[in-house]
Amino acid sequence: MGDRWYSEAVVYCLDIDTFVDSNGDGVGDIPGLISRLDYLARLGVTCLWLHPIHPSPNKDDGYDVTDFYNVDPRFGTLGDFAELLHQAGNRGIKVIIDLVVNHTSDEHPWFVSARSSPDSPYRDWYVWADHEPTDRRQGMVFPGEQKETWTYDRTAKAWFYHRFYKYQPDLNFQNPEVRAEVKKIISFWLQLGVAGFRMDAVPFIIELTEPGHPDSAKDFEFLTELREHVQWRRGDAVLLAEANVEPDELPQFFGDKGGSGNRVHMLFDFMLNGRLMLALAREDPEPVIEALRDTPVLPNGGQWATFLRNHDEIDLSRLTADQREQVYEQFGPDENMRIYDRGIRRRFAPMLGNDRRRIELAYSLQFSLRGTPVLRYGEEIGMGENLDLDGRYAIRTPMQWSYQPNAGFSTAEPEKLVRPVISDGEFGYQAVNVTAQRRDRDSLLAWFERMIRTVRECPEIGSGSTTHIDIPMPPGVLAHRADGRHGAMVFLHNLGTSDAVVDLGMLAEEADLPIDVLADQPYDDVEQLDKLKIAGHGYRWIRLYRGNGS
Repeated sequence: MGDRWYSEAVVYCLDIDTFVDSNGDGVGDIPGLISRLDYLARLGVTCLWLHPIHPSPNKDDGYDVTDFYNVDPRFGTLGDFAELLHQAGNRGIKVIIDLVVNHTSDEHPWFVSARSSPDSPYRDWYVWADHEPTDRRQGMVFPGEQKETWTYDRTAKAWFYHRFYKYQPDLNFQNPEVRAEVKKIISFWLQLGVAGFRMDAVPFIIELTEPGHPDSAKDFEFLTELREHVQWRRGDAVLLAEANVEPDELPQFFGDKGGSGNRVHMLFDFMLNGRLMLALAREDPEPVIEALRDTPVLPNGGQWATFLRNHDEIDLSRLTADQREQVYEQFGPDENMRIYDRGIRRRFAPMLGNDRRRIELAYSLQFSLRGTPVLRYGEEIGMGENLDLDGRYAIRTPMQWSYQPNAGFSTAEPEKLVRPVISDGEFGYQAVNVTAQRRDRDSLLAWFERMIRTVRECPEIGSGSTTHIDIPMPPGVLAHRADGRHGAMVFLHNLGTSDAVVDLGMLAEEADLPIDVLADQPYDDVEQLDKLKIAGHGYRWIRLYRGNGS
């Protein structure tokens, strides 16, 4: 892969503690993950995104960090992590880690010192107010679970700011020392060999918080500083940012007003994700067409990261109230399936009624759209959720490897597991596991392997341009194309239930030898593209021509 390797990558995200337990203590660990790298390589993964790996009291699944320069002892040691990077590299897999620097744990030595005395050298590393701020109960990230964003600390005799939970005090990015420390953290992990970072809560990192101002100004130049720092330390390292903001603000995360791509390399496409959910709920491609049409123009080098499920809830906040209700009705009808008044806390397979055709259709659509696809662990075998667990933990259950006790995740007693495995019903590990699907050439896992191999053979999907083919279509059918220096492809997806015939004869002149490279079922030869059949909930990837790659 070249310097822009991320544009043609397939990203797989996982929590170490729920992937594989190698020592039988009930918690997944780094040696366990190393033992499954061959599985990931066979699946076609080229980039591994690890959720927080640092020491933590683990009140928020590791996002409450107490030491940015180490690995949580539950997972292993820094030596184990270095071995992971080496072994992943041997298999052509890059590793990126979560950079969670908007806040720390309240048990971090910096905050312990900061609250102890106004004269502490770390006092100004956090955001304080001497009097009760007027915006005390505004700007909560987790409505329903948070009651405020400012909390009074009796030891410090002052109020401290926290965008998230009260045990996660925000760092003060107006302080040059904090900015310098973040750069040191980045340098440390780049020197160890990571290929980049998924930056958590980026809009809050650049927020210049002032008491009484819930919508404080943002300093985008700090992202420019981080990009420059990263590029000097490792030229091909990537910054993948989480920024669920208004569409007109998105370009500023990629680059300055001059059009330079001098900030983050990639952004998660929350706008497209919400529209995908709406399109699938309606069985109508129009929301996806709108998302493609409304996508901001990115500076050179900017890239979207697409996803159907990530480690959090499906966030529907970018939809209207009516649109959100339509998605809820189809995919989250019970109140227990919803979270934060904006999202759904379910895995994808149960959301779609475990309908194999609809699951394939949805992932085929995601992986064929512009950007770099991100896949959540367990989605490739159609894992379910455990709604008995609190909040986001519903989709953070142990990976289901086999028929063995605890789904082959751990040899510990069930009560010692970091989280219970799903053991009952159609999504229990006896019915859904890697071993069973490895033996079945028609399994969902086998399909994902074929689909991802096809994606990797079609670089124009990730690095080319994506365009909606704006001609009359049968109801429910979306046609789009990808054009790059390697060639051009056309994609058909039928979100409806009725079979259809599509006329793309206008493309015949630019098709050297059109051919299906991936489809939900065998179809007649493509011929002149004017009578393309597509089944209900079907899909076809058609190569128009292949370039010389020059």
